[in-house]
Amino acid sequence: HMSVLKFGSDEYYSFPIILQDYGGYQASIKGNSEKTVCEYLMDLRTFFRYMNMKKQGKVLYGEEFESISISDLSVEDIRKVKSSDIIDFLIYARLRRTNNSSTRMRKLSAIKSFFKYAHQKKNLIDTNPAETVEPPKKASTLPKYLTVKEAMNLLDAVRDDKESPTNQRDYSIIALFLNTGMRLSELVGLNLQSFDSDLEFVKVIGKGNKERIIYLNEAAKDAVKGYLRIRLDPKHIRTSDRAFFLSNRQQRISAKTVQWVVYKYLDRAGLGSRGMSVHKLRHTAATLMYQSGNVDIRVLKDILGHEQLNTTQIYTHLGTSDMQNAMKANPLSKITKGNGK
Repeated sequence: HMSVLKFGSDEYYSFPIILQDYGGYQASIKGNSEKTVCEYLMDLRTFFRYMNMKKQGKVLYGEEFESISISDLSVEDIRKVKSSDIIDFLIYARLRRTNNSSTRMRKLSAIKSFFKYAHQKKNLIDTNPAETVEPPKKASTLPKYLTVKEAMNLLDAVRDDKESPTNQRDYSIIALFLNTGMRLSELVGLNLQSFDSDLEFVKVIGKGNKERIIYLNEAAKDAVKGYLRIRLDPKHIRTSDRAFFLSNRQQRISAKTVQWVVYKYLDRAGLGSRGMSVHKLRHTAATLMYQSGNVDIRVLKDILGHEQLNTTQIYTHLGTSDMQNAMKANPLSKITKGNGK
C-alpha cells in the first residue's frame, strides 16, 4: 500500500526542488487537490528512481528499488529522458510492480503533466518526450453497480437493523449515496449549513474544492429529515460541531467509519461478496438515473460533478435494455419479410 505523502511535510521537502516547484504549481495555479498533487509526486519519484536504476544498469525491485535516492535530480537528467524510457517504465510498472492498467494510466498522467510543465512553463526542455506516448489500453471493466432490487434490499437491511443506535444516521448515509451519487469525501464534508432550510438541495465541495449543488429527491429528503430529528435533539447531541454526520464521539464522521457502515449493510443484504464499495453506490445512483431513460448525460455530468464528459460516459454503456428498446421503437422493426407489402 502506498505511504501517504503530506503537503509541506518533511518528506515533501525531501523531494528535489524541481519536483517541489511542480507540486506547488499544480496545487496553486492548476487548483489540483493536495491529495492528487502528492499522488503525482510519488508517481514521479517512482519514475525518476527507475531512470536512476537504468543508469546503474541493473534491474531492482522491492526494498532495493524503494531506497533509490532521487535527491540529485538535475535539469540535465530531465533533458535525457526519451519517449522510449517512459514506455520502458510503463512496462516495468506492469511486470515488476504488477500495476493494473488504471494505475499505469495514472502514472503516465503524472509523467505527461510534469514534462508538459517542464517544456511549456519552465522551458527546461526543447521537446516533450511524453507527448507521443500512448496511454495503456484500459481493460474496459464497466463500473459495478446494484440493480434497483439490490439497492432496495440494501436500504431494507439498514431499516431492519432496529438494534443499532446509529440506525437513523446510517440509513441517511446510504440513502444519500444511492439517491444523489455524491462522493465519499463530499458526504463526510457535509455541514448542517450545507442543506437549505426546505431541504430542496444540498451544497457539496467536490474535487479541487469546486462547490456544486445537488437537488434532493423525496427519498433523500426523507432520509435527511429522519436523521436531522436526532442530530438537532439536544438530548442526544451536545456538540457545537457544525458537521452534519457525527461519529459516536460526536465529532465529524470519518471516511473509514462511513466505509465500515456501508460494508456492514452490504453484508447484511447478502451483497458483501460482490466486490462492492462506497464508490459503487455512487455508480449505482448514476447508473439508475441514466437507465431511467429520463436523464441526459450532460445533466448527469453536472449532478456527479465530473470535470469531463468522458468520465460520465462510462454510464452510457450500461443501458443495454435501453438500446434494445430503441431498436424496438424503430418503426421498421415490425416489418418482416413475411408481412412486407
